[in-house]
Amino acid sequence: MAPTLTLKPGTAWSDAWQRCLAVAPEAFRDDRVLNLWASAWKADGRALPATSPVDGSPIAGPPRLDAPTAGQAVRASLDQHRAWRHVPLPERRARVATTLDALTEHRELLALLLVWEIGKPWRLAQADVDRAIDGVRWYVDGIEPMLANRTPLSGPVSNIASWNYPMSVLVHAMLVQALAGNAVIAKTPTDGGVACLTLASALAAREGIPITLLSGSGSELSSSLVRSPEIGCVSFVGGRDTGARIATAVADLGKRHILEQEGLNTWGIWNYTDWPTLTSLIPKLFDYGKQRCTAYPRFVVQRTLFDDFLAAYLPAVRSIRTGHPLAVEHPEDALPTLDFGPLINAAKAKELADQVGEAIDRGAVPLHRGSLADARFLPGQDTSAYLPPVTLLNPPPSSPLHHAEPFGPVDTIVLVDTEAELLAAMNASNGALVATLSTDDPSTYERLAPQIRSFKVGHGKPRSRGDRDELFGGFGASWRGAFVGGELLIRSVTEGPKDERLPGNFPDYHLMP
Repeated sequence: MAPTLTLKPGTAWSDAWQRCLAVAPEAFRDDRVLNLWASAWKADGRALPATSPVDGSPIAGPPRLDAPTAGQAVRASLDQHRAWRHVPLPERRARVATTLDALTEHRELLALLLVWEIGKPWRLAQADVDRAIDGVRWYVDGIEPMLANRTPLSGPVSNIASWNYPMSVLVHAMLVQALAGNAVIAKTPTDGGVACLTLASALAAREGIPITLLSGSGSELSSSLVRSPEIGCVSFVGGRDTGARIATAVADLGKRHILEQEGLNTWGIWNYTDWPTLTSLIPKLFDYGKQRCTAYPRFVVQRTLFDDFLAAYLPAVRSIRTGHPLAVEHPEDALPTLDFGPLINAAKAKELADQVGEAIDRGAVPLHRGSLADARFLPGQDTSAYLPPVTLLNPPPSSPLHHAEPFGPVDTIVLVDTEAELLAAMNASNGALVATLSTDDPSTYERLAPQIRSFKVGHGKPRSRGDRDELFGGFGASWRGAFVGGELLIRSVTEGPKDERLPGNFPDYHLMP
């Protein structure tokens, strides 16, 4: 009989909220968060109800602004930008460094907010906070040569990012952009992370970092955050549909932009025998339920190796651990080590489950369908946002699972017989952020890897977005605008020599670093 689990003491949403009120009372009020603009926290916007994906319980929702107020906030950010760009670099460094110290002090609270707001298991939530802090500190320590002969942009950087990495992607970018001499604007993701971002922004604003934090629908705020003449650069992380609309707008305006979009990242298997290594890697590929832009949801497998592949893959996928991220057997127990918890919301879990069912009805072969029966849950808790791992062979072309990133714990497998078929299947989405080719022969890898339309290609191991000096970008429709990472992130949000061509994927040229 499975043990009865309980919520670990001190980890309830009410505990986290009370800690936020104590740490940053200027940014939190009773049961809502505030917007930050014109250097002040404001109780404007219509606060929407929200629920935690962890158990469906109520949490703080985003206070959504209207378009006119967002326009005022953007104009106020330009005033901040014009003052901040003249602050000497040593002072900017000191303020950002002090902000990092404050984030470090409140690391566990930031991580706990991520658990409740976006369902990250404790280990991954802590890693998200740590990557933000460590990544920005790398820039603080080495910023001088990166800024040589460069100046801030003419206006603030507008950041619109997805909900899955509030700290290591969004807060990291905001602090580096400010370090480079820019005021920064960020839109809180609609689906989650508002309290975590509010706390991080409050700690930064106390040190004089010129941050504007706004909540609202994309359709309502897009005109201000993308098209406003005051904006110096648009930085976007999200899906292709929204990214395409932003790409059209910034191209029309000739505006600096960084648009990281999704792609179907693939893992190819060709003339390969190191199956124990693959088995050890499979659980890691399910981190956070594959809700990340560098997840690998598609395996392209040489047909003659399919039996060996399944023998390596299936035991690993059956070992995946999921459940309530804060459930323990005894109060003194450490928080559980899970591969993933819930998806971002119940609607996403239902959408994926429906897509799986439709794909099977149209001919896909279910190779593995996990169960929540053995997952770690509290008695009677809402589990509507949870989806166990699923693996399908040959999803039909009519299914979204055939050509699009599922953004959930669904793997699809395609079998191929020739190298040409392998490459065609790995390039199915017109560009990707990462890919991997597992093959025993180094010369085969060296010959095939350059033909894979991915910014990063691993040899038998996964690639990631990267930290510190590692560059990042994408091919095809997976990326528009300037590439980032390392020195390129600084170059993307500063002005250099006249007629400079930034590495990136632009409407009129593609330039690799």
